[in-house]
Amino acid sequence: MERKIPKCMSTQHPDNVNTPFFAENPELGGEDEITEAYYVFSHLGCDEQMWDCEGKEVDDYVVKKLLSRYESFFREKVIGKDVFITLRVPNPTVEKDEAKILIETLESIPRSFDTAKIFYEHEIPPIFEVILPMTTSVKCLNRIYWYYRDFVVGKQHMKFRNEDVTIAEWIGEFKPGFINVIPLFEDWEHILNADTILREYVSDKNVPYLRVFFARSDPAMNYGLISAVMLVKIALQRAYKLSEELGIEIYPIIGVGSAPFRGNMKPSTVERVVKEYPSVQTFTIQSAFKYDNNPEDVREAVKKLLSRNRGLPHEVNEEKVIELMKRYTRTYKEQLRSLAGIINEIAKYVPKRRKRKLHTGLFGYSREVEGLKLPRVITFTAALYSIGIPPEILGLNAFSKDDLRFIKTIYINFEDDLADALKYVDFENELLPEELRSFLKDFEFTSDDASQEHVKISRFVRERLERKSEVGIQDAILRMGHLRRFLG
Repeated sequence: MERKIPKCMSTQHPDNVNTPFFAENPELGGEDEITEAYYVFSHLGCDEQMWDCEGKEVDDYVVKKLLSRYESFFREKVIGKDVFITLRVPNPTVEKDEAKILIETLESIPRSFDTAKIFYEHEIPPIFEVILPMTTSVKCLNRIYWYYRDFVVGKQHMKFRNEDVTIAEWIGEFKPGFINVIPLFEDWEHILNADTILREYVSDKNVPYLRVFFARSDPAMNYGLISAVMLVKIALQRAYKLSEELGIEIYPIIGVGSAPFRGNMKPSTVERVVKEYPSVQTFTIQSAFKYDNNPEDVREAVKKLLSRNRGLPHEVNEEKVIELMKRYTRTYKEQLRSLAGIINEIAKYVPKRRKRKLHTGLFGYSREVEGLKLPRVITFTAALYSIGIPPEILGLNAFSKDDLRFIKTIYINFEDDLADALKYVDFENELLPEELRSFLKDFEFTSDDASQEHVKISRFVRERLERKSEVGIQDAILRMGHLRRFLG
């Protein structure tokens, strides 16, 4: 059976302002996420749900619960054939405190296979791919691949003492026999080194295709908006060349959120984002996309994603782009450092949207600037918007007019994405670096009633922080999120 490669991956990223209609609490919990998986398949039309296994209270019975609660739907839409559950597992190399959750998660895959086999009366694995975050080497991927094959599945051939039966004879076979491991690359070095890692990974395996996941949010936080876009562009170009070299299809996934800083993926911008990354197979649909927009608009946008065909990646002059990125990122980090204190202060008031801890992620900046710690990227983005300094603008004064003309030939939505952020800038903000304020005056953007209200509320938040008063801050953050249609 030829594998269908999904195009629209629903995720559990908590960037939404509104609470989903099916949730009893603004912070979605385990049972809510079961309902969410059904909802995105049945009502929104997504063909993949990323199931996050990093954190507490992970539900390893997602397949069993979906099949038992929504039997009629999943009789028609087969999990593993028509719609897909893809697990994001902890990376033991980085997340030591969650390492053993990986073992529990991998052990649950054969159990889900047995459940689906009974339900469908045929053998189609409901789960056969896992996403490995913070991939930094081929060893990270191989440990997952071989552990599953040799220890989870391989133990079925072992016998008990005294020549008793094998484990498979005792409790049944373990299937599927192997799983696909999808590397998620999140930092500068390893996004640019992804093709090398992939080449080594396939060297001793007979794989019919590869899926590779490129982050867009964490690189933006670590290195600035422009660098995040350019890193992905280079990686996509290199992945395409590797595919040609190996004769293996490589299907990229990109993690895009609703804020321009995190990808600008909203129902109204789907066609723009697709044009920005034409060689991407799978785009993420995060929580703000699903819950902060009209459901009919969401469904239409998902249809557009499902109906598209992949194209060729944009050509990138890598040497010139990397030189620009380095210069820009230095300026971005300098400006970020001056804002770190107020970002951390306001982060305390940004509401949570998921009960369990999500992906811990890499944060390169904290490693490079000693003593500087910042919140996760959704909270970080929300905090900066809430004080009238959208993160998209930081560092832009590093560029000359010639630089910008060159950037726009590669980052084709640059002006549109920047205009979407600029209308929320408070140009009278005393925290805005003066050189940046002067630089931004040359850009044209259209303000509206919502953005004017947003600027007004951001001034209220700064005034409250200055007076060291908590009253009204969280409500103000939520009101601004409603105006933007994303939290962070």
